[in-house]
Amino acid sequence: VMFGRTADYALRALLLLARERQSGFYLRADEIADATGAPRNHTSKVLGELARAGFIASSRGPTGGFRLLRPANQITIGAVIDQFDSPVNNPRCLNGNGPCNPKQPCAAHQRWKAVLKAQREPLDRTTIDDLVDHRIASPLPPRTGGHA
Repeated sequence: VMFGRTADYALRALLLLARERQSGFYLRADEIADATGAPRNHTSKVLGELARAGFIASSRGPTGGFRLLRPANQITIGAVIDQFDSPVNNPRCLNGNGPCNPKQPCAAHQRWKAVLKAQREPLDRTTIDDLVDHRIASPLPPRTGGHA
């Protein structure tokens, strides 16, 4: 895994919200937690962070909950992961214990930068929409009324 558990929960929540978007309903935090297998208390915090970052909208009240704010094809996996996991920027040189000096790079410097860049690029090219499988049946109970 290239990212932590919290980013994983965020991605799962966004995929669910993208899959359920056409219903027009807001999904409650407990529904999202249950459908994604994430702990309920942690899911609420993740959803709050996603809302503050502008990925999702929240609404209070009996028909409230969360929904995508931006189209799924405009939310990259890299942007979501960055909300929860800081990119690792190790200032130490791979060939020693001292600081890395890009002005006097060691033999590993350019190659290692290329490896890290190659690892990151797919995350920045892949969107939530790319990963959504609309063939999956909704894990949520059917609803009537209360469209958002």
